[in-house]
Amino acid sequence: MRTFIIGLLVGFGLGVAAGLILAPQSGEDTRALLGEQGIMLRDRSAGLGNQIRTRATNAMAQGREVYSRTKGELTDTYAKAKSGEA
Repeated sequence: MRTFIIGLLVGFGLGVAAGLILAPQSGEDTRALLGEQGIMLRDRSAGLGNQIRTRATNAMAQGREVYSRTKGELTDTYAKAKSGEA
């Protein structure tokens, strides 16, 4: 277990070092870019949330309609079968 933790820490350190050496731009530029992308993602996700909400509402309405229609048909069929009409 101890060897695993040491290996994990060494790997983490090497990953951080490689990231710092191979970074294509400064940290300030990266933070600015991430901030802009975060704003774009937030805006996009707000629109997506509204679309999902609308689709879910429509699906629920369709489901209720199918349920109601099927329940009515089954109730009629059961009533006919029970009275011997079928």
